[in-house]
Amino acid sequence: MYRIGIKKLEQWKLSETRLPLIILGARQVGKTWLVKEFGKTAYSKMVYVNFEDELEMTNLFQDDLNPQRILAHLEAYSKTKITAHDTLIVFDEIQAAPRGLTSLKYFAENAPQYHIVALDSLLGINLHSKVSFPVGKVDFIHLYPLTFHEFLLALGETGLAQILEEKRWDMLPVFTSKFMEHLRYYFYTGGMPQVVDFFVKNRDWTQVRHIQNRILKAYENDFSKHAPAEIVPRLNMVWQNIPAQLAKENKKFVYGVMKEGARAKDFEMAIQWLVDSGILFKSHQISKPAMPLIAYQEMPVFKLFFNDIGLLAAKSGLDTKTVVSGNNLFTEYKGALTEQFVMQQLKAADMDYIGYWNNERSTAEVDFVVQNKGEIIPIEVKATENVQAKSFKLFCEKFQPTTAIRTSLSNYRREDWMTNVPLYIIGNYF
Repeated sequence: MYRIGIKKLEQWKLSETRLPLIILGARQVGKTWLVKEFGKTAYSKMVYVNFEDELEMTNLFQDDLNPQRILAHLEAYSKTKITAHDTLIVFDEIQAAPRGLTSLKYFAENAPQYHIVALDSLLGINLHSKVSFPVGKVDFIHLYPLTFHEFLLALGETGLAQILEEKRWDMLPVFTSKFMEHLRYYFYTGGMPQVVDFFVKNRDWTQVRHIQNRILKAYENDFSKHAPAEIVPRLNMVWQNIPAQLAKENKKFVYGVMKEGARAKDFEMAIQWLVDSGILFKSHQISKPAMPLIAYQEMPVFKLFFNDIGLLAAKSGLDTKTVVSGNNLFTEYKGALTEQFVMQQLKAADMDYIGYWNNERSTAEVDFVVQNKGEIIPIEVKATENVQAKSFKLFCEKFQPTTAIRTSLSNYRREDWMTNVPLYIIGNYF
């Protein structure tokens, strides 16, 4: 399986300003596999420590944070001579080792020649705790489930993947049916590496769903293991309620859908925990499409998405027959899966900001408004061939964006005021 994140790691290795690297991402998105694969292919030696599995190593940073002492202990533990430029040092689940994150500052300042990668599934949560974090002393890479592009590569569809990578939109009409077939598969399987690997080898839809449900259960077990006890019941309520929230016509998160009389203050900590852990994505409504978008986000108004479309499909009980029932799959749950798909591809494309827009009377909405490389781009998502978009046109007439995108099942085409982008290329379009 090839992950495009390997390219980012290669760039990090060669950077003249390289700092210790933290790979961010929810559990089971493939962080460990990625860094081990990188270690095998890009270095002569690798020293790997998982602080959750190897409890005897969790005191590695307790005495002091002198890099030379830490390196000596690592050499003894791994029976490997650590040399600066050809040894990759990997600290997996570094949050389980007290002061592990803090140690990265001392490597950056006193031993910058060493190549260190840390993996932390709960870093977003740790940032809100009392952990001393090495601000300005580390690099970051975000890892998400496989994108549709990576899914094609895993399937061996290198030709289709190359069209996306090279942005050969002129070739799309010839291969539309193949792209659509694999897109339906992706809507069901999603991009969790374990799921994709099994699907590629076995094409067993029932077992795919079983693996997805197992991942969902593992996430739920993490709630009670890692979250503060007082918010666990609310975590479960939010988690169980996401499919219902996304199945509404207006996908804005409404507390009352979970429980009559529910209020923001009762659930905001639980929601933030799920977002910080990478399990959910959050998109805020913006009041105005102006730079920077984050300055115009409306904190109380937002949508929540799963981190993976396959997990949402499993959580929603999507039946296997929808995969072979044509394009009806894209309209299931009022297009919730399609909007989830676009959100997931945009997150993996490293947009600077992802929000959405509603007018003051809530009579018009644009599904996504993104900030990318200094440009603000509205994106309308259509789950059907019917691409009428009055709200989208209203937005474009009012704010006159340089680039406007409607993504749908229709073919690629440019118009005076917007570009129609097929769903299957949205993650590679930018």
